[in-house]
Amino acid sequence: MIKNLNGLHETVIYRADTQICLHYNENSECYPPHWHTPFELIMPTENSYRVRCGETEYLIQPGEILIICPGILHELFAPEHGKRIIFQPNLGQLRTKELELLTSMIRPAILITPESFPQIYARVHRMMLEIKNAYFSDAPFTETTIYARFLEILVLVGRSHAENTQQRFDARNAKQKEYMDKFLAICHYINEHFTENLTLEEVASLAGFSKYHFTRLFRQYADTSFYKYLNQRRIDHAKTLLLDPGLSVIEVALASGFSSLSAFLRMFKLLNHCTPTEYRSMYRDSEG
Repeated sequence: MIKNLNGLHETVIYRADTQICLHYNENSECYPPHWHTPFELIMPTENSYRVRCGETEYLIQPGEILIICPGILHELFAPEHGKRIIFQPNLGQLRTKELELLTSMIRPAILITPESFPQIYARVHRMMLEIKNAYFSDAPFTETTIYARFLEILVLVGRSHAENTQQRFDARNAKQKEYMDKFLAICHYINEHFTENLTLEEVASLAGFSKYHFTRLFRQYADTSFYKYLNQRRIDHAKTLLLDPGLSVIEVALASGFSSLSAFLRMFKLLNHCTPTEYRSMYRDSEG
């Protein structure tokens, strides 16, 4: 069972003096909708495992790896029999532009299978087993080993995702590489300026495309629309600001790039299934 669940927010109980948690889980118990601040990696070793992230449902086969991004509402459905690795590493202290970009690219979750990622699957699968073995060993530097393997997984996923995205562009277009570089730059620009009054027209012009061409290419590259991507970045930032009790909800909304409180409340509830006030209360209660 989830040991510390307040509303929809789970406070993960890490191993002492670390920010990592790993269960070799064989319970047949299902877990209700919840979210937490660390990543979550799930790899069944016996029997399949079903996970719902938002509106998307994944059936994970043995050996496949599902990576769930921080802050994503998800629900777990266990079979009557089976085993799976559930690994929760917190990278809250490691905030880099590349990590933020990767998280934006793969959210809410990404499933690593031999078919979808043939070039990296075997290595990711091997590193998941190495993480499990290190977690339960008495060897020195196990935490460092675990983080090194996890970061390597993220690097492999990020590079492979970028390559797969490039292949989805029109193969006849000689400007594929140029388009890829532009969209990496655009995503970085949004991540740097999302609190400002960004518009589709402005960012499309910055990229050198018409609004309509940019809309099509952005969805093709990011698997989401421009405004969904932008609003997700704003809400992620707002969730961090809400942890400061000195800021009012409207101050958080404006500091996150929303032009009105009503727009912020509507988008926050849509993405998190709770209000900003409820989110703040759940986090405060779970920390208390």
